[in-house]
Amino acid sequence: MSLTYIDAIQQAQGRALRENPNVFIYGQDVAEFGGAFKATKGLVENFPDRVINAPISEDAMIGLAVGAAIEGMRPIVEMQFADFSSIAFNQIVNQAATSFYRTGIPIPMVVRLPSGGTPGSGPFHSQSMETLYAHYPGTVVLTPATVNDAYFMLLDGIDCDDPVLFCEHKFLYRWLKAEKLTEERLPIGTARVAREGKHASVATYSAMVHEAVRAAEILSEEDGYEIEIVDLRSVKPLDADTVVASVARTGRFLALGEAYPWGGVTAELCAIVAQECFHLLDAPPRRMNSKDTPVPYHPNLWKSHRPTADRVADALRELIRF
Repeated sequence: MSLTYIDAIQQAQGRALRENPNVFIYGQDVAEFGGAFKATKGLVENFPDRVINAPISEDAMIGLAVGAAIEGMRPIVEMQFADFSSIAFNQIVNQAATSFYRTGIPIPMVVRLPSGGTPGSGPFHSQSMETLYAHYPGTVVLTPATVNDAYFMLLDGIDCDDPVLFCEHKFLYRWLKAEKLTEERLPIGTARVAREGKHASVATYSAMVHEAVRAAEILSEEDGYEIEIVDLRSVKPLDADTVVASVARTGRFLALGEAYPWGGVTAELCAIVAQECFHLLDAPPRRMNSKDTPVPYHPNLWKSHRPTADRVADALRELIRF
């Protein structure tokens, strides 16, 4: 029996509730209904006092979590969609993220953000918010791309004493499966080489890891190019050493992300590569993101809005032939 990405998230929360009496889950319809995507399904049966429905007020939800964390609890807040966390932006970046700097009091809080696009979700239910939260000192921003990472990185996030934004991709919820959890467990802030190569490097995260791997398979079969894929796993902290080491092996670099193109994680990656390994490059560093428009509702428009394996493959061909 296989384990899905969302199963891993549900099981990690169940384990955290069992092992730490200070953990509780708070969010809209997370109790009897099991959450908008069923990530908390069944948990209220064993923990009726620690899986708690919230009013429809994201600002109040995060405010309550910040106060509970100050008092020693470890809240997990579920946002029904990552987009709605913008309503709680002040609480996250001005209250939670600065607390330890201002007062010496940590805020061990996880905000689960169902992120990224799916067909038909449109501009209010498809956004990737990692760039916004990574911009602010004091935050940790996790972007798991595998079932194993969804499980263990969520547990690591719950144990972390800093506020954690856990960006779980909705497209991976039931599409991504694994036979079982393995012993592979890397610490927060450590990237992994998802595929080895020698002609170009791609650094990416979350659902785009799988588009990059498919692009690498296309290029291997059709062009004979071998592409190295670096799965960042977390965008803050960002493992620049693994990215630089990959560029040293290949001499060419593409930063890939699903978020909007202006600024952001891919821009940061290109800046790091240009600054740290300009002398190693055989071509200018390049980046690819979704288009700079709101996310379309229509599935066909959505497919053309986000990076796909074919578009990534075309960009890599241009990069290699530069």
